[in-house]
Parts: sequence; structure tokens; C-alpha cells
Amino acid sequence: MSFSTIPILDLSLARNPDTKSEFLESLRTALLEVGFLYIRNTGIDDALIQNVIAQAKAFFDLPEAQKLEIQMKNVPSFLGFNKLGNEITRFRTDWREQLDLSTPHPLPSASAPLYHNLLSPNQWPDSTYLPSFRAVYESYIQQMSTLSRTFTSLIAEALHLSPTAFDRFFDPDQQHKLKIVKYPDITDLGLLSAPNGTGTDRSQGVGPHKDSMLTSYLLQATHHRGLQAQNLVGQWIDCPPLPGTLVVAIGQGLEALTRGVCASTTHRVLSPGPGLGPRISVPFFQGVSYDATFESVDVPEEILEMSKRFKDANARVDGEDKVEFTFEKGKWGHLGEATLVNRIRSHPDVGERWYPEILRGLREEQQKRNEVVAAGDDGQIQNTPASLNGMPIQAH
Repeated sequence: MSFSTIPILDLSLARNPDTKSEFLESLRTALLEVGFLYIRNTGIDDALIQNVIAQAKAFFDLPEAQKLEIQMKNVPSFLGFNKLGNEITRFRTDWREQLDLSTPHPLPSASAPLYHNLLSPNQWPDSTYLPSFRAVYESYIQQMSTLSRTFTSLIAEALHLSPTAFDRFFDPDQQHKLKIVKYPDITDLGLLSAPNGTGTDRSQGVGPHKDSMLTSYLLQATHHRGLQAQNLVGQWIDCPPLPGTLVVAIGQGLEALTRGVCASTTHRVLSPGPGLGPRISVPFFQGVSYDATFESVDVPEEILEMSKRFKDANARVDGEDKVEFTFEKGKWGHLGEATLVNRIRSHPDVGERWYPEILRGLREEQQKRNEVVAAGDDGQIQNTPASLNGMPIQAH
């Protein structure tokens, strides 16, 4: 039976030898059957959590001009501020504004692969405006990096693998990403649909999607509902904020590395209702080496069989997953190539400035797909974006 609630796991059980096996069994069930879960007793200091929330709200309270000083399209790394309505998911606008940060890296060398542009320094808000912001978020990213590696080792154990089974997919200075996100309520967005239904629908905070990379950890910083995960019968299951928890989503990278055993779950965020004020969240995305290739770990046969039994008994009602799989084997040489194209697709303004040839290829590919759909043809479009293995971009 497909899930109807989101499981809640207590990480303190994993730290106790007497209860660790119980925890791993619950984690295995969540991985194979849900792909979405809450964790509590994370070990992250509550005072730091409160500072993260306070600094997020302070950032969004800045005047627009000050936030635009560090807008994302300034740089080719996709790090920085993204203004309202400037991101696309499933060909529709996401009505949110956000700041993207990551673990710190120097600028890539001139001879580095193009996708190494993703490894770059952060754009921080001016310390004159927010003197504590950088220190708070650098501390949080560091602590979340440690938590994510610990949790990934627990995932490995839940799959009857060595705790270090995924270590080879991480760089020594592995990049992890973090977003600080604000979803205005629909009144502030001017969501007033016309009587004939022609009004602009701005209820999509972020559209149906799956996270990339390995795992993500969402801090729901306000009381608003809106986060929903989709089960195998197409129902949207609420994931309301629960004090003292983070919401963990399994990413497509982990799905690829485990041969589909740890399936990534489609989820979305709806804009807050009228008069409810903005929803703020802080998702942390555990990274994987951009230089990794599309190999997988040797998942034990008994785990593969458990996964197969569940999938055979719980086939999707529509027969297919409508969210494109980012890490399609055979299409890309390295995970970084797939990641870069996915970012360009989501942030066309950055693509137009820094990656115009790749963006043009993506748009041509989509146009051909649209023509196939319009013609009622089941043929496959084989066109691929411009190569990512050439010289670094010329727009530096």
C-alpha cells in the first residue's frame, strides 16, 4: 500500500547500540516505501536553528536593491539571490524568492571542466546590513554537512552495506548547497483569478519535482503548511511543520547509486493562503562529487528483492513518473554535467548570460518535444544539449 503519512524517525535511537537495529529497520522501510521522512533529535544546536531562522527573516526584510547586489546571474555558479518569479519548475514559474549558498570553494581553474563553475565562492549579503548573517550560515552549513554524512552512513547500514559504502562518491572538500526561501502568500502575489479562469495561477510555490544529489534536509522555519509529497496513487500527502524536526527527501543521485532501491519522491510547495503571511524554509542539499560517473553500489540481493516486492505490489496508478530523471545513465559522462544542465533549465536568466549555447540547445529540444506531442507521435527526441566538455565559458 502506498504511504498516506510521512514517517518520523528519532536519530537518538541510532546513537544507542540497544536501539540502533530498530532505527535501521524503520529507516529501511522509509527508504524503500516512502522516500520522504522527518528526523528529530538531530544533534543540531537549537540556538543555532533559531539564529538561522532569524537571519533568514532579516535577509528577506532587506530592500530589494540590497538583495539584488548579490543576484544569481552575476556569476556562473548559480549561487546568489534569485528574485520572485525567476525560477521555473515543470515549465511553470515558481513564486518564491531565494538565496543559494554552498560550502566555500575557490574559483575553478581555466582548464577545469565547465561544470566546475558550480564550485565557486558564495555571494554574501553586505555585512553592513546583516553583520551576523555569514557566521550563522557558515556554522549551520558545517553542522549540516556533518549530519548529512552521518545520515548517509546510516542509510548504507539500513541497506546492509558498509557504513562507508558511499564515501567514494564524495570529494575531500565536498560541496553541499543550501537555500533560504521565501514563499509570499497569494494575497501578496495578487492571486485573483478571473471569473472565466484566465487569471494567472500563482499558487505554485515550487512545482512538482525531485531533489537531485543524495539527500536533502528541510528546516520549515515558519508555521505554514504547503509542503506535500506525492504517493504512488497520485495523492498529495501533507508534510506540516513539526517542531524540532527536519524533513529528509531522498535525491535522484541516491536513487541512481542504489539502482532504484532508494527511490526519490516527487514533492511540491503550495503558496500560503490569503492573509497567512510568507512561508520561509531553509533546505540543505547534500552534494556528491561532480566528477563522479554513473556507477552504483553493490546493493545486496535481499535488499533488491525487498524493493522489487514492494514495487510489484505498488505500481504507480498512472504507469509512469512524470518528473524527469536528472541522472539518466548514458546521456552524461559525469554527474556534474547533468547537474549543470538541470540548473540552466531552472534558471534561464543565468543560462542566457553565461551558458547561451546550452540554453539554446535545451529550448530547441523542448520545442521538438512539443511538436511531437502536438502531432500525437510517440517518437523519442534524441537531441541533446551542447557538449559540456569543451573549454570554459567565454563570458568570464
